[in-house]
Amino acid sequence: MSATPPGRPNPSPNPEWLSRRIEAAVEPELAIIDPHHHLWDVVHKRYLLDEILEDVRSGHDIRATVLVEARSMFRAYGPEDMKCVGEVEFANGIAAMAASGLYGPTRVCAGIVSHADLRGERIAEVLDALDRAGGGRFKGVRHNAAQDEDVRKAAPAGLLRDPEFRRGFKILQDKGHRFDAWLYHPQIPDLVDLMRAFPEARVTLNHIGGRVGIGRFAGREAETFVAWKRDLAELAAFPNLTVKVGGLGMFFTGWGFHERPEPPSSDDLVSAWSDTVRTVIDMFGPSRCMFESNFPVDKITSSYAVLWNAFKKMSMSYSAGERRDLFHDTAARFYDLHV
Repeated sequence: MSATPPGRPNPSPNPEWLSRRIEAAVEPELAIIDPHHHLWDVVHKRYLLDEILEDVRSGHDIRATVLVEARSMFRAYGPEDMKCVGEVEFANGIAAMAASGLYGPTRVCAGIVSHADLRGERIAEVLDALDRAGGGRFKGVRHNAAQDEDVRKAAPAGLLRDPEFRRGFKILQDKGHRFDAWLYHPQIPDLVDLMRAFPEARVTLNHIGGRVGIGRFAGREAETFVAWKRDLAELAAFPNLTVKVGGLGMFFTGWGFHERPEPPSSDDLVSAWSDTVRTVIDMFGPSRCMFESNFPVDKITSSYAVLWNAFKKMSMSYSAGERRDLFHDTAARFYDLHV
């Protein structure tokens, strides 16, 4: 999600509130790739190497992470369509620091997913510039399509059906790159339509499809669940599409943990989210699902340690091999990470 999105702002994490819930890591030996987090430095929202290291050092075995676009550190100069290269340059510098080993074993930003306007006339040249800037770490693009009247209108309506977008999407795929799909659940049919046009595309659905629980969806949880599950079932027909299982702590999901007097325990999150999480995993299979932190956005709901404890507890009924997929191997395969 954008660090400075238009429309309704993201709440900010409250460190004092989060500190009231301390948990030791469950199964600290379980290897994890965190395939979705952000880095940024804007007013009152600093999350850079020091901040993510503080989180990943919470007791879980975080082998590597993937940075996903937040429209952060764009160049302030040069052609408009090339300004996004600045975020990859920035992330690659963070990755080089982490890869030195001076800051611990976690390879932060081992993979980088950038913004690029796929509708641009020079999209092929932009993708080549992003690839060069990534030094082998650039993995693909997230062109934010998330738009909803009750959350925010950050993207053009119907972006995934736009012929100019699809021209750029084809170029992205022809170059061997991946696409991170970020949208809200009423937009899932748009992604289904895109996958029908490009059934071989390598796509990962962010945040289990962005199920909205506020505004016109408040108090309609059962109805929304049915519609969301129906549309997800159509996406499950495309074997190259994976799902990032997370993003449930964002404000628009409607669970509202960030508004409670005390932060939730991992058991509280399991109780709230388990049906949703298991529905996704059972529909797509563990080999096509990967748990994600979506930090620092989801940090409004829980600490890093509590979040991964919840994921571990929710997944205990799966086999050892299936859990390796969920926590490490699916992300490693999708983003071609050797960690």
